[in-house]
Amino acid sequence: MSVKQLLLPVAAEHFQVRPDITFLNHGSFGACPRPVFATYQQWQSALEADPVEFLGRRIDDLLREARLSLAAYLGTQADHLVFVPNTTAGVNIVARSLQLGPGDEVLATDHEYGASDRTWHFLCTQKGMSYINQPIPLPLEGEEEMVEQFWQGVTPRTKVIFISHITSPTALIFPVAKICQRAREAGILTIIDGAHAPGQIPLNLEEIGADFYIGNCHKWLCAPKGSAFLYASPKHQAILQPLIVSWGYESQKPGISSFQDYFGWVGTDDPAAFLSVPSAIAFQQEHNWDAVRAACHELAASTRQEITSLLGTQLICSDTWFGQMCAIQVPDGDSQALQRTLRETWHIEMPVTSWNNHRYIRLSIQGYNSPADVERLLTALHAIFVQ
Repeated sequence: MSVKQLLLPVAAEHFQVRPDITFLNHGSFGACPRPVFATYQQWQSALEADPVEFLGRRIDDLLREARLSLAAYLGTQADHLVFVPNTTAGVNIVARSLQLGPGDEVLATDHEYGASDRTWHFLCTQKGMSYINQPIPLPLEGEEEMVEQFWQGVTPRTKVIFISHITSPTALIFPVAKICQRAREAGILTIIDGAHAPGQIPLNLEEIGADFYIGNCHKWLCAPKGSAFLYASPKHQAILQPLIVSWGYESQKPGISSFQDYFGWVGTDDPAAFLSVPSAIAFQQEHNWDAVRAACHELAASTRQEITSLLGTQLICSDTWFGQMCAIQVPDGDSQALQRTLRETWHIEMPVTSWNNHRYIRLSIQGYNSPADVERLLTALHAIFVQ
């Protein structure tokens, strides 16, 4: 079956993206399918119809049912997960809970998401610890070489490894299971930023073996905005402290861990996005998303090859290092100006970033994209850089 045959049936009827915009930026905020969005609105209507019954009596059971569905999808147990609004919030929960101080080091790569970098920089000023961004140069070769390159940053002072599963600026899938295994052997705590992983690549959190794993459901899993999760290994759940102290603190409900109490209820809010996650999982299962993902990867890989050939730039890795999203080097220049030109002149929405003194476009291919979308991108890049 061709890429075109696999992709087009999903696009036309199920997603709400504007037809007059070539949307190649699913990686930033996702896009919610119509049936999942309808479920989201149904939950909001149920809340408004009977707020006290919904939030005062039903919410614990409803959230547990949603966590059961998500846990089965992620290869873990429901009691190992709590919902959070986004990955940044989850990273803050873990980072602020750790007992670190002067002389301690947190090791990351130079491919991390800016908000996460800033979280660690903020805490360094508060606690006097050090945040190290170990360089992982491009182009990438084998996984073992990448792990060895990263491990060169480990010192006797390394207490925590913080690393992206799929990087934001370079869209690379890092071998986090291998890094977690090596960290366990060295007695180093691991925190994985999985913002882009759920829905884009298969996940089994117990096999990955991280101490903490934070991921978004509202990106590649296509759940509504504001739905993410924090996974904590049972042996480390007790160290986590709430960012917002509410009724869960000191409640000591029978059979409920502090992990669930602290983060299950943080005050009145709208839980509809969390409760819609099972609908997003079901949507992808019903539409054979493994095949859709494979077709999206094929289209992304072929497009990447065409763009680098057109512009004479270098591939940063082989096709095995990315999923539905890839970073493609373009000639150096003003990133904001290029992004503005793509949007305003060509009606193409995609991020343009500067990383290590080079300029990249980040191409996302989701089920609603088609070969016509990438043909428009190729036409635009030809006009901008070649003519």
